[in-house]
Amino acid sequence: MTLIGMLHHRKDPKTVIKSYAYAVVAKAEGARFFHFTPGEVNFVNRSIRGQVYENGKWMERVMPFPDIIYNAGSPEKLAKSKEIIQKLKKEIPFTTHSIGNKWNVNERLKEAKEFSNYLIPTEIVRNTENFIKFLTAFENVVFKPIDGRKGQGIYFISKKEDGFQVRKDSNKVQYSSQQLNELIKSQLSTGTFIVQPTIQSVTKSGQVFDFRLHVQKNGEGEWVITTIYPRVAPKGSLIANINNGGFTNYLEPFLQQEFKEDAFNIRKTLEYFSLSLANHLDELQMVQFGEVIDEIGVDIGFDKNHKLWIYEVNWRPGCPPAFYLELDVVINSIKYAIYLAENQKIIQEKITKLKKNRIEEKERMPIIAITGSAGKTTSKAFLASILSKKWNIFESKDYWNTTEHTKKHASEIQPSHEAVVLEYGMAYPGVIADHCSIIKPTISIVTNIGLAHVGNFDGDIKKVAQAKSELIHGMDQEGVLVVNKDDQNSSYLETQKFKGKIVTIGVKSSADYKAFDVNYAENGMSFKIKLKGQEISLFIPILGEHHVYNALNAIAVADYLGFSPLDIKLGLLFKKPPRRMTIYNCRNNITLIDDTVHSHPQGVRAAIDVLKAIGKQRKIAIIGQMRELGDLREEEYRKVGNYIHEQEIDVLITYGFRTEEIGEQAKAKGFPVKNSYHFTNRDKLHELLSNMINKEDTILVKGASKTNMFDTVKFIDQTFS
Repeated sequence: MTLIGMLHHRKDPKTVIKSYAYAVVAKAEGARFFHFTPGEVNFVNRSIRGQVYENGKWMERVMPFPDIIYNAGSPEKLAKSKEIIQKLKKEIPFTTHSIGNKWNVNERLKEAKEFSNYLIPTEIVRNTENFIKFLTAFENVVFKPIDGRKGQGIYFISKKEDGFQVRKDSNKVQYSSQQLNELIKSQLSTGTFIVQPTIQSVTKSGQVFDFRLHVQKNGEGEWVITTIYPRVAPKGSLIANINNGGFTNYLEPFLQQEFKEDAFNIRKTLEYFSLSLANHLDELQMVQFGEVIDEIGVDIGFDKNHKLWIYEVNWRPGCPPAFYLELDVVINSIKYAIYLAENQKIIQEKITKLKKNRIEEKERMPIIAITGSAGKTTSKAFLASILSKKWNIFESKDYWNTTEHTKKHASEIQPSHEAVVLEYGMAYPGVIADHCSIIKPTISIVTNIGLAHVGNFDGDIKKVAQAKSELIHGMDQEGVLVVNKDDQNSSYLETQKFKGKIVTIGVKSSADYKAFDVNYAENGMSFKIKLKGQEISLFIPILGEHHVYNALNAIAVADYLGFSPLDIKLGLLFKKPPRRMTIYNCRNNITLIDDTVHSHPQGVRAAIDVLKAIGKQRKIAIIGQMRELGDLREEEYRKVGNYIHEQEIDVLITYGFRTEEIGEQAKAKGFPVKNSYHFTNRDKLHELLSNMINKEDTILVKGASKTNMFDTVKFIDQTFS
């Protein structure tokens, strides 16, 4: 006869209503049952002082260790007995185990391609800036505590033309930017919050609703549906939770009323999804922790396109609030407890097999390498940000792109990683081939073919393309290659013998991934793209059309790997690499643009475009030396001078050896002589800037790291802070 112990934080079972039902059902199923608390466990003689239900009364009895433990108490209130519970788990199987809070469950589900696309993109809010960036991209968001329960503490926030609308419970208030910042800051001081885009199901009468899917394991250890029912919010409320005034309904009439001819298909979708998700979460628990789970409650909704989204997953949902299903829940729980006690060997064999399968899956992880004359680091940062929303990834550090770095990365990649994202840099022929011999990519991106390092290739752009083509020859020949269709020089890439899939990106040309409606937005760029047959709007928190190309590289790979449009939208809110179009807001409305990592003609023109686009009054360009142009230097400097004149920049300052050629060409084209300056002495440059910069000026500092142009950025920032 199986002995079941019910662990609870309350010592008196009379205060735990469901303990009566469990005791009665256990007896009916031929099992013995008792209630106990951690403080009553004696490990010396392996006994527990518990409560047994006999003849209609709870009687205190000293019981032997049970065959199985049903963990029914509050995790928070049992936390003080953590050591005792952990010790019990080592000796006795538990029917149920925590799958964590909202964030933990979200992170687990990201690991499965088949379920991660049902997850609403979710971020932990670190600060107000982090929140505002998210709101800028999604416009309508939900802001709620990470450990919230019963619909408490939830804010619905929308971006409006005249400020922000904040809804909590049934209250609707208009906020200014300052008021919203203060609200977010005050809430973050009370605990951890998460933010999600608002996705809601709405009835024909305009009321918000969701579905609760309640599933359990039965006496054969199989997942079964206990019930599925809709929860409808009261009018004026955005929360369907029962504890906030929501009400339930029977599934069939509700589906008929809301979905008409689609009712049958919706029901089958809900049933299939609930069992599939339960099996998946159970397998994750087995693989990661060697444990099993027995019951979950899933809250889901449908958007206007009938796309299913997971709102929350609860690992111990309690009894449904209607339909007299309390006894069904208890019967399943008791029968499963008996099964679990009698089949430990079978379960352990299943866990071992699942872990082995997971290791084999990890060995097939994608390895993505990025090369190109410009945009490697930003493309890598975009892609790593997107992939990390679902997977545990290995990402190379910014600018760590030499072969020595790749050797170091090879030793740091672990079996726990699910994807690898690397930069492959080169200045000479043969370098990228060396990279590929160390770590062979399965997916490659060539951002563009430009004039960076062209002086090391006899000034021949075709030879630069040939060297970049080493990535194509050295990667998995049946992998995926992403190339820039707008970049004319990329047509020189050696793709003729490549047997894999070639994916194109572009803004001007027709491409597999084409951005359109590209515009400057506040502190970033907005654009549109078609993904999965739908047109979506995207935002990147970095200025410049050239960075839209970098985003497209990441989008193409993420879409190929199965990431949803919302995952991509969230991932594009990346942590920008330092000194890449970084904006400093100085006093007197002076704007400073820091772009001081690399410098080549293509990058200088892109930076000038940003200066022209965001400049409020005077536009001042400070341009440093461009290295490794070889015999092309004079010609390319002249082209930059022409471009600065064409873009109507107000003041041009050049710094470094031979850069005066840029200014001379600009003046030859008609640029005002009095507004052109050249320096080789940094102190004299800074002296001019301290006297010349006026209110509402916009200043671009563009140069390579080796020319230390960042010193000028620091000088301006400190002088006009």
